[in-house]
Amino acid sequence: MRSLPLADPGTPPLRGPAAYLGWLARRQWGILLAAVTCGVVQFACQAFLPYLTGRAIDDGLEQGFGPGLLSAAGALLALGVLSAAASAVGHRFDVANWLRAAFTTSQLVGRSTARTGHAVTAELPTGEVVSAVANDALRVGDLFAVTARFIGSLTAYAAVAVLMLQVSVPLGLVVVLGLPTVAAVLGLLVKPLQRRQSAQREASGRLTTLGSDTVSGLRVLRGIGGESVFTGRYRRQSQLVRERGEHVAVTQSWLDALQVLLPGMFVIALVWLGAHMALEGTITPGQLVTTYGYAAFLGWPVQNATEFLQSATRAVVAARKVLTVLRVVPAAGAAPASVSTPPPPGSPLVDEASGVTLEAGRVVALVCADPDESARIATRMGRFDDDAEAATPVRLGGVPLRDLPLAEVRRRVVVAEAMPQLFSGSLAAGLDVRGGARREDLLDAIALADAQDVLDSVPDGLDGELPEKGRSLSGGQRQRVALARALLTQAEILVLVEPTSAVDAHTEARIAARLSDARRGRTTLVVTASPLVLDHVDEVQLVVDGALVARGTHAALLDGAAGPEVAATYRRVVGRRMDDDLPVEESFDRTDPRGPSSTDRSAVDLPTGGAA
Repeated sequence: MRSLPLADPGTPPLRGPAAYLGWLARRQWGILLAAVTCGVVQFACQAFLPYLTGRAIDDGLEQGFGPGLLSAAGALLALGVLSAAASAVGHRFDVANWLRAAFTTSQLVGRSTARTGHAVTAELPTGEVVSAVANDALRVGDLFAVTARFIGSLTAYAAVAVLMLQVSVPLGLVVVLGLPTVAAVLGLLVKPLQRRQSAQREASGRLTTLGSDTVSGLRVLRGIGGESVFTGRYRRQSQLVRERGEHVAVTQSWLDALQVLLPGMFVIALVWLGAHMALEGTITPGQLVTTYGYAAFLGWPVQNATEFLQSATRAVVAARKVLTVLRVVPAAGAAPASVSTPPPPGSPLVDEASGVTLEAGRVVALVCADPDESARIATRMGRFDDDAEAATPVRLGGVPLRDLPLAEVRRRVVVAEAMPQLFSGSLAAGLDVRGGARREDLLDAIALADAQDVLDSVPDGLDGELPEKGRSLSGGQRQRVALARALLTQAEILVLVEPTSAVDAHTEARIAARLSDARRGRTTLVVTASPLVLDHVDEVQLVVDGALVARGTHAALLDGAAGPEVAATYRRVVGRRMDDDLPVEESFDRTDPRGPSSTDRSAVDLPTGGAA
């Protein structure tokens, strides 16, 4: 069995639930075949036990205690041991099948979500994606966990039918015709159950979305006094989920009741008929015992068949929801790359719409009167949306980014946006997103980003755990951790959007000097209007109304080297940041023992540039 997670979960068909489930079965055919083999052996042994028991009784009555009876007892013991061994090994393979199907589905959803980017949030609520991993993947796995027992049950049923026909044709016909009738009656409830389970799944996904939205926006809700409204919405939706769950339970209860009643009636009919035949002398006492043994045993295959139907119903509903996520077309990389040979390292990156150019080995700052415009330019350089890329192309070495393999673009160009997102897990794992960094590299990146206070505040340092979204950190701390993470990628081209907007002036000055030294000789773009950063870059590019109007050093642009109008515009933009940086002593994070040198504007609710 291959270890999980899989190196490559594969590319599933998206035609429908049946095609997807069949594809999963083919992907894990080896362990599925092993589980089915164990199931067939286990149930075949169980099927032969009543037959051998009846033969042993008849031989004992005819010959008394002797070699024949001992041989029969030995055969029964061997079948029991073989059945137990097959059951134990088969259970291991059943669990392996469940894990493989469930985690393959989870991997596919995770990979699809990562590849589709903002397209998945535009098409689907958050709750649908979360439920696809938390619930639907497990339901898909359940089907593969019971498949072996179901096939083994069918094999046992066929064996029992053949053996009963040998004992008595009327008894054999009862078995051959009776069990399919029981299964058909139970199958009538499958469609209503599937329909009600689908309705409950829809309501449950909506409930998850409401819960996620409410929790993430709790601070905003408190600010506007809207907690009661949103908790009321959640309460009503949870009641709807409860009601639809009750509808499922009603149908399920009928199925469970009939699962006991119908096989019970079948057993009564078979035993009654067998008893009368024994009294008439048509069958022997041993054959009567065999008949009763089969009557008791056949309830097990019926139960397994019903469980399989239930699991298949839930799996179809779950697979349909999973496919909804997998069918979302990625915002970037959906079409195959048209250029197989990428430009050589050191090629310039040019945004044609604005004229912003990143030449090899230079640390460049992008200044714009409209912060949103500069953020859009930076985002375009990361190729996050191919449709937008077609309208505003960006070229690497003269080749449009949309024509390159997306993996190549992601490897060479890293864009760290203004809203840092941190993930739960160890601090080291959160920093080393590409893997392979040494511990010394992590510490160097932390020092470069002036994030030593983060390392000191997290228990166990690099091995300490960060909670979801890094909520134990202040806004400036999160921003500095995100900066260290971006630097650790060692990207050929690094684009940083407002990397120091949530820290105080002293910290910003230290970061600016270290950042420029660390990235010297490697292509870097910093979107900022802070003079503390602009003083350290090789070049500043000024964009007005979406077009590049001037290039030069910070000092040259201030002195009017590009003309008085450009200088006036430039002073207005950077002058606002100079004013923002003045009252440093009043903006420090009072929870930080190092005082002003480690302040975060976000900690005192003074966000700038849309960051944190």
